[in-house]
Amino acid sequence: MAMMSTFDLIKQGRFDQTLKLAKIFLTDRHDLMHKAVGWLLREVGKRDLTAEEGFLQRHYRIMPRTMLRYAIERFPETRRRQYLNGMV
Repeated sequence: MAMMSTFDLIKQGRFDQTLKLAKIFLTDRHDLMHKAVGWLLREVGKRDLTAEEGFLQRHYRIMPRTMLRYAIERFPETRRRQYLNGMV
């Protein structure tokens, strides 16, 4: 619920709360949380790709795979492969 509550902030161009919570939930064990965080990171990227990539570059190596896949879903194929192969 905490992550979902930041969606309205994302629409307003305010990403700080989403990114703070995403960092907290990096180690969460629940798959549904991974999906929610990845989805909201992707929503951040739709509005500010630099903000999303800044977060990803710092954390993609420790992110659960599902979270990462959701977050990079709209990236060009080459860029997605770089993240998935740990080559960013």
